[in-house]
Amino acid sequence: MTAYKRIADLGDLSGKTALVRADLNVPIQDGRVADDTRIKAAVATVKALRQKGAQVALLSHFGRPKGAVVPDMSLEPLVPALEAAFGEPVGFAADCIGPVAAAALKGDAGIVLLQNLRFHEGEEANDPAFAGALAALGDLYVNDAFSAAHRAHASTVGLAHLLPHYAGETMAMELDALEKALGNPTRPVAAIVGGAKVSSKLDVLTHLVEKVDHLIIGGGMANSFLFAQGHAIGTSLAERDLADTARAILERAKAAGCTIHLPIDAMAAKAFAENAPHRIAAITDIADDEMILDAGPATVEALKQVLQQAKTLVWNGPMGAFELKPFDQATMALAHEAGRLTKASHLLSVAGGGDTVSAINLAGVGDQLTHISTAGGAFLEWMEGKTLPGVAALEG
Repeated sequence: MTAYKRIADLGDLSGKTALVRADLNVPIQDGRVADDTRIKAAVATVKALRQKGAQVALLSHFGRPKGAVVPDMSLEPLVPALEAAFGEPVGFAADCIGPVAAAALKGDAGIVLLQNLRFHEGEEANDPAFAGALAALGDLYVNDAFSAAHRAHASTVGLAHLLPHYAGETMAMELDALEKALGNPTRPVAAIVGGAKVSSKLDVLTHLVEKVDHLIIGGGMANSFLFAQGHAIGTSLAERDLADTARAILERAKAAGCTIHLPIDAMAAKAFAENAPHRIAAITDIADDEMILDAGPATVEALKQVLQQAKTLVWNGPMGAFELKPFDQATMALAHEAGRLTKASHLLSVAGGGDTVSAINLAGVGDQLTHISTAGGAFLEWMEGKTLPGVAALEG
């Protein structure tokens, strides 16, 4: 990974305005912030810049207004939550460019939230004129929104070409963790890739077999591989038409020296429902009217041993239908094992993706893993080996 400048590289910023691209696309219920996780993620960057004397102009998208002003997608309701998080008053500008934004930044507020970037078509189009209008408001640019780094927009790419640019605290922490996980990892490296569909993670699987020593495949995706190997999987969720693709990935892994781990037993049920009657069955013993809803205990024990041998773990996707008890057991067990090994300094663990983060938090080990990425699409594209435009723009 090419070097990028950080906030620590900056000196005194008195009299300067820092344009900070954050991801404040948070859930709002009844006019109030329902989950402030992403707001809390911006605190370290904002406070570091304020301590250096800078005024902070916060930039963010919210929803998909598609270049039109949609009152329900205004960022203004975030102000109270931002003030609570930052511990100081936060001003609000009813536009993100032009005289309205400039006037707000000339006021007394040390932190000013600018209106939804996507109220202007130029944001998603990475329009040079729009990027220029944003750049005119500040003296330097800080990107702290890894979760938007896979998008080549004006606020993630265009701005970086117009102003001195830096990685925010959360962005830097994310990039450091990802570099240690796949860029320059300590081996052996294990990856857990779960979820429903092979088709949604084809690029991830194809990339990872060249990068990791052990690839653990779970969820509906594992069923597709088991079917491709000739196993009867009953009524299980699977992409049976991708059997050739699954076999090609298995061959590619073999050639690359990557060991693929699939379930050897399963929790099989006849209905996809909470507490559905189920049994533990060998993978060779799934009845025609049964579906695989989770990996079984023998699989879990074997996979724990894989994690115990690993030095690095990358995780995206659950092992089974974790939202339905008791079919969360394999996911929970591996989450606890990853947490235990990380806490004991035996494992560097990086996890990301909505379902994965939910499962890890349900297991109560969110604070035990090395790094949990709240990014969805950006984390997935990183696992696919793709260059993220927002990260590339910070380099050099």
